[in-house]
Amino acid sequence: MPLHLTEQERAMLAGERGPAVQMALRILTTMAEVYAAERLLEIESAHIDGCLYHGEAGLDFALRLLEGGASVVVPTTLNVGALDLLHPEYFRGTRQFAENARKLMDAYQQMGCQPIWTCAPYQTAQRPRFGAQIAWAESNAIVFANSVLGARTNRYGDFIDICAAITGRAPASGLHLTENRRGELLFRLVDVPETLLREDVLYPVLGYLIGKASGNRIPVIEGLPPGASEDQLKALGAAAASSGAVALFHAVGVTPEASTLEAAFQGREPRQVIEVRLPDLRQTLAELSTAPDREIDVVALGSPHFSLAEFEALLPLIEAHPPGPRVEFIVCTNRLVYAALQARGMLEKLKRAGVQIVVDTCVVVTPIVRARHGVLMTNSGKFAHYSPGNIGLQVVFGSLLECVRSAALGRVWRDERLWRAG
Repeated sequence: MPLHLTEQERAMLAGERGPAVQMALRILTTMAEVYAAERLLEIESAHIDGCLYHGEAGLDFALRLLEGGASVVVPTTLNVGALDLLHPEYFRGTRQFAENARKLMDAYQQMGCQPIWTCAPYQTAQRPRFGAQIAWAESNAIVFANSVLGARTNRYGDFIDICAAITGRAPASGLHLTENRRGELLFRLVDVPETLLREDVLYPVLGYLIGKASGNRIPVIEGLPPGASEDQLKALGAAAASSGAVALFHAVGVTPEASTLEAAFQGREPRQVIEVRLPDLRQTLAELSTAPDREIDVVALGSPHFSLAEFEALLPLIEAHPPGPRVEFIVCTNRLVYAALQARGMLEKLKRAGVQIVVDTCVVVTPIVRARHGVLMTNSGKFAHYSPGNIGLQVVFGSLLECVRSAALGRVWRDERLWRAG
């Protein structure tokens, strides 16, 4: 079927709303034809990943849009940039890179995007309603919006994301359509101890296992507790989107499109049933570490960005076990959480205990970590996946408590109770 455009969309394509809109819609219609979409749909919001500087091509594209009069027409938030604009002294790259990164961040603000600079816009005021059609980039934001909020977005990347925001359109394909949101694989938790199901550390491990097995198929999880928190689901989705290409998962009795197993599969049978037992989780736990338990150089938390609730869990631990002088302890978050920490008097306590808090960016996408070799410890499945390739540090994965205690000792400390049977 040929792509059908409305009269308004044809006017955009003809240049009646300016060259930037014309170029953006031309790119979108080309992608729509690739996706075999029959129409475009109107979106309610966008989240932009193109604001992270990777090279001059991205900057040239943004500046060309600006020259053409680009302005977003839906509420649009910005993912992390390459600089912490509140703490520019943290940046350890070249002056030219920093200048270009700042120009790119400025360009997207000039287009009307909201400068929240976070990979977790869903934990700010930007929370799409259930069923909302949106165009979001950033893998963990995509999977959270689809899975936990029940909004609808495909996996949009650089350039396509801002084109959607400028035109207010996206191709009617993929996860925008109900029939494409049904589950395909069933992951059934079997004999996983109730104590472990309540632990935060389970969720990135489970997500990493599911992502590797799912690829880009839609997993359904049976056996998670109904009270699983947003931060736990955030960690699960981020890990699944890192080890695989998961853009949507359903958790039976937990996520909004999976009130029952039948609802998650839209009345169909799963293509495959995979039982997940404690030994499977232990094996995945081991895979998340690329170095043996030994001395560590860095602890990095906050991928996705740390929430206020996560800081509230961290503060008493870090006050009881402040990091040793040799270990960098870095937490990434957004400006809204940073301001809340400041207002509650928590920011000064964290800094006094030796915590470096980074906003606007992330340590695996820009040079902030002082150590150039050695071992980074984290409780983030996403950090664990990307750190060796992105910043050249080996990784040890552990729980929040394990990270804090290890930073205090300067070597890995393990909570032996976590992964016991029964």
